[in-house]
Amino acid sequence: MKSILITGGSRGIGYAITNIFLANGYRVYATYNRTKDSLFELQRTLNNPDKLIPLQVELSNKSDIDRLFSKIDQPLDILINNASISENKLFDEITELDWDQINTINLKAYFLLAQKVYPGMVKQKSGCIINISSIWGVTGAACEVHYSTTKAGIIGLTKALAKELAPSNVRVNAIAPGAIDTDMLNEYSTVEIEELIQEIPLLRLGRPEEIAQTALFLAEQEYITGEVINVNGGLWI
Repeated sequence: MKSILITGGSRGIGYAITNIFLANGYRVYATYNRTKDSLFELQRTLNNPDKLIPLQVELSNKSDIDRLFSKIDQPLDILINNASISENKLFDEITELDWDQINTINLKAYFLLAQKVYPGMVKQKSGCIINISSIWGVTGAACEVHYSTTKAGIIGLTKALAKELAPSNVRVNAIAPGAIDTDMLNEYSTVEIEELIQEIPLLRLGRPEEIAQTALFLAEQEYITGEVINVNGGLWI
């Protein structure tokens, strides 16, 4: 049974990814920070509860990441870096603390987690890393400069690491979701969301399950690496 680590696996896109990999026979390590009930409830519904291992971690803390990996059987077959935070602020209102916090979770943690799985994947000459970026990492977003910067950094990390790991048969790809119906949209009003939908050629928000389907495809398609798959309904193509 192949094993996978999914960060931020308790809600939104991460929860959908957790579900689809469980349904396809993987052993899933899913991390959470504060929101945990969904994972433990899902675990209780499984015929084999050992297939899902919920693990709490504070991704801003390197020692916590080290402790996380002490609880995981190595080597992993797949890492999905998904957990991230967002914030809507004018550029001149972003504090140094804001900048550091979002970079620590959205980019530095991706680096630390990928570095943790690197030796095992190289040794076994197989593996897959999937990084969840964002449409804003591709196009940039006003009032989300620090968030957009981290998501663009994820794309650079993905492309560079893919070249380094390809000779070891380890693939690294990214997914750049557009406007997806998760609680990250909660800070927007109903009117703002309707205006956003009108900008999307497919005229609807994306579903977390559609990002999960893309992640499963990238995990199982063995001749794709270094790519950024845009799943955005045609928004700003």
